[in-house]
Amino acid sequence: MLSFNNLSLRRGSNLLFEQVSFTIHKDNKVGLVGANGTGKTSLFKMIQGEFESDEGDYKHPPDLKMAHLAQEVPGTDEEALDYVMGGDENLVKIQNAILEAETKEDYGSLGELHAQFEDHDGFTAKSRAEKLLVGLGFSEDEFNKPLKDFSGGWRVRLNLARTLMQPADLLLLDEPTNHLDLDAIIWLGNWIKSFRGALVLISHDREFLDECVGFIAHIHGGTIELYKGNYSQFEIRKAAKLAELESNYTKQQREISHMQDFVRRFKAKATKARQAQSRIKALERMELIAPAHIDSPFQFRIPETDKISNPLIILEDADLGYTDSVVRDVKIAFRPGDRIGLLGVNGAGKSTLVKSLKGDLPLLNGQKIEGKNLKVGYFSQHQVDDLNLQKSPIDQLQAVDEKASESEIRSFLGGFNFRGDKAKGSIEHFSGGEKARLALSIIAFQKPNLLLMDEPTNHLDMDMRQALTVALQDFGGAILLISHDRHLLANTVDEFLIINEGNLSSFKGDLEDYRKTVLKGSSSKETAKKEKSELLPKLGKQEIKEIKNKIIIHEKTLKRLQRKLSETEEILNSPESYESDDGPDLHSLLRDQANLTSEIELTEQEWLELNEKLEGRSL
Repeated sequence: MLSFNNLSLRRGSNLLFEQVSFTIHKDNKVGLVGANGTGKTSLFKMIQGEFESDEGDYKHPPDLKMAHLAQEVPGTDEEALDYVMGGDENLVKIQNAILEAETKEDYGSLGELHAQFEDHDGFTAKSRAEKLLVGLGFSEDEFNKPLKDFSGGWRVRLNLARTLMQPADLLLLDEPTNHLDLDAIIWLGNWIKSFRGALVLISHDREFLDECVGFIAHIHGGTIELYKGNYSQFEIRKAAKLAELESNYTKQQREISHMQDFVRRFKAKATKARQAQSRIKALERMELIAPAHIDSPFQFRIPETDKISNPLIILEDADLGYTDSVVRDVKIAFRPGDRIGLLGVNGAGKSTLVKSLKGDLPLLNGQKIEGKNLKVGYFSQHQVDDLNLQKSPIDQLQAVDEKASESEIRSFLGGFNFRGDKAKGSIEHFSGGEKARLALSIIAFQKPNLLLMDEPTNHLDMDMRQALTVALQDFGGAILLISHDRHLLANTVDEFLIINEGNLSSFKGDLEDYRKTVLKGSSSKETAKKEKSELLPKLGKQEIKEIKNKIIIHEKTLKRLQRKLSETEEILNSPESYESDDGPDLHSLLRDQANLTSEIELTEQEWLELNEKLEGRSL
């Protein structure tokens, strides 16, 4: 399907890769991975035809149907459902042609157009678009909201739904999980499994890659290597390759020893609970993949305070929210060593709980009791956005601890890969990933004993996510973690809480149980919709044809009746009709008006029933 032969690609003076040859076949699902700046997005743009290679060639079938995820969504008055359905451009063209034929009363063309509409699965289009929206976290009352009423993150979700709506042989997805919560990511992974075309996926979410792809294309050192298998299998092969270099062997053994020691310590204290057993399995897998990251530029820890309270913080009978309660009657205490993951659909109140614990949001009711030595480290996108762009990383850490020496700060920042000029220059031109790393370094430098982390892996690459996972494992304080990164959750969390319908409670299972719960919920919604549609009788081809003809006849009748009603009302509204005795028969006109109005209402009702019957056939 996609053939790359001796391909070389530059961006400006930067050579991204050269003399690259590999093939992506029909139905292959490929994860495209590599450090930031190695050329993943540039390769996508070349596949889309935005620019050509410098050397070699790239080929694909001339009739290849390609769909790719755009990053920008216009803030217009177009409604969300219409925007998503617009992803199927051919269907839109057919619909417009039908409208044009109806306007011109070209009934000869309508039959053929309706046949094209049916061949293009037009009668299922609305239900398919609605299914995509619900899966990505939209409620039904948002289907008719204009695009301009959605925030940037939700517009990206709309773009994703529009992309998935497109009929495609090849789907190109660049970081599709960036603005999704865990529930939506689980749904998307399940959708991709059922997608029958080829896929090229850029992602820093290893669990999502493991779930969705069967090949990994690794960009590194100016080349692209294609591996068979998912991301975890690729990491093991990468570790084996690195071990072939004698200089790496000692580093790998040290990292393996560190992970083995941690797994032994966790096993000693773990209960028989399902989540604890899942955590042991996840940590054992970390032993296998740890050597694949010994060439990572990131290596840091998050030190906790010398003095620590027990408990650190308590919420008693607390109602949380802004003006109205989002989460009610919360009873929870955090103690040193607690590792808690917070689950729940988008908007359930996860961030509300975190902000209430931090103190950014006052309680509506109840009380919060803080330990004497409580020191909170809070990460959210808000912290990233509020960084002082004019200051250097060194200045920003100096503000945390004025007594710290510059050499101490430089050493600490080096673990986050801020070295040399990166450490002492302003952060004005930092990327999103660099800003997120800096925000994490500031939190770590504060030596907290309670970490509140709201989606800390956004914009972080694989190596940094791995380093953060290891740092959180070694952290001696308590952790409350909201994340769509299942690898991070599985390797750092001992128990889960879930917010559902305003209540905070314990979730007894592990992430696999939660995945099944999310998919079961999605399936239940689809089943309810299907059961509703099955109340309508199934139709044969001849009956469908007859219904379509009846619809056309009803539409012609409506136009005729509305024209007559308009003429009648024009006479009734004219002052001349009342000025002479030999004018029109007003009683007769009023009777005609009532009859026409009644006939129009009846015809419209029959037209609606015919359309519902036709749509119900394919829901």
